[in-house]
Formats: sequence, structure tokens, C-alpha cells
Amino acid sequence: MIKMESIEKKFGQQTVLSDVNFSVAEGEIFGLLGPSGAGKTTIINILTNQIKEDSGVKEVNAEPSEMGIMLDIGGLYPHLNCLENLNLYAQIYGLSKEKPMEVLETVGLADSAKKTVAKLSRGMTQRLALARAILYAPKLLFLDEPTSALDPGTSKGVCRLLQKLREEGATIFLTTHNMDEALKLCDRIALLHDGKIIEQGNPNEICKRYNSVRTVPDLESVFLQLTGVEL
Repeated sequence: MIKMESIEKKFGQQTVLSDVNFSVAEGEIFGLLGPSGAGKTTIINILTNQIKEDSGVKEVNAEPSEMGIMLDIGGLYPHLNCLENLNLYAQIYGLSKEKPMEVLETVGLADSAKKTVAKLSRGMTQRLALARAILYAPKLLFLDEPTSALDPGTSKGVCRLLQKLREEGATIFLTTHNMDEALKLCDRIALLHDGKIIEQGNPNEICKRYNSVRTVPDLESVFLQLTGVEL
């Protein structure tokens, strides 16, 4: 579904991505992990054609109309309520009038459908941005830290939703700082440090390779061992 080969990207004199190589299979949840500034959002921006790579080859086997993107909470209209925000996008995509409310129920915002975005908490706003991304059942989802501002209970609910979407055929590319989330949710992960992929594969297998004496998988210690940097 996704492939990056020898991707390089600079902003001015600063190298942001260097020789980035990975692939994402259709129907899997792929997690990109790394500290702030590692280049995670730049990779999503390249894959979604918001910026252009300097060199290398990328492939994304989905049309723009088949993608759902959640990079941040931007794009929501603060003076409209939750339902009105989704109704706008539903009209653009020719969806049924019932669909926005169904999706609000899916992300746990049905009771807040008439609340304006400006009055939502950060976590609620993030769930609305997720609702917008999944509104038209996209073939490919790009999610930048979808659970970062959520409480543990809501975060688990979002993870269950993502698993359900994967079971229904979606491919999901996400970034995360949540190590437990990556272990439980992702089929495969890539560890990104200073713009370079330093390790990739099944998260539990990565932990076993580097934590041979541990009984509990620990991606944070793996990253620290590989880079000397804490996630």
C-alpha cells in the first residue's frame, strides 16, 4: 500500500530525512515511533503530497479521495458545532444525512453533537478530527498521534475503533509516543531517530531481540539502547 525508498528531505541546510526506507502492507496498522523533531510528520506530509521529497521514490496506492488524514485539529470550524462540521464534509463527499451522527457516535461524541468546537476540550476536539478523517470510510488512514491528548479510557476506545477499521479493510499509518499502544495495536513499527529509520518490524519481535533478559517487552528501553535518547 505504501513504499518509501531512499527518501531524502532538507529544509534549507538542515537534513530532516535521510535514506528513509520502509513499506506498509495493505490491511495492516503501521506505527512510526520517534521523539519530537525526528521527522515523523514530515514523512506523513510527503506521503500525502503536502510537501515534495528531495530525492528517492515513494508509492501510495490510494487516490486522494480514498485517504483520510488527521495531522492535527486544524480544518475544524470553531464556531460551528460538531455535527455541523461533519455535515459540511458529508455534503462534499455525497454521504447520507445520517452518516455524520453515526460517526459521532462511533467516537463517543454523540452527546456533544450540538456543542461548538470552540467549547470542546482538547481530547474532544481530537476525537472530532478523527471522526472527520474516518467519515467516508477511507481505504488508507494517516493519523498523527491520534491518542496523544486522550485519557486512558478514551484512548482504549480509539484503539478498538482503529482495530475495527482495519478488520473492515482499512490500512492505517500512524505516529505515536505511546509504547503500550504500539505493542498492542500495530502489526509492524519503524523507529525513527534524527531522520533515519534505525529499526523496523513486528514490535514484540523487536523487543525480544534487544531485551533478551526481560520478561516484559519495553520499546522505550530498545530506543534508548539504540540511540541513547529517551522517547
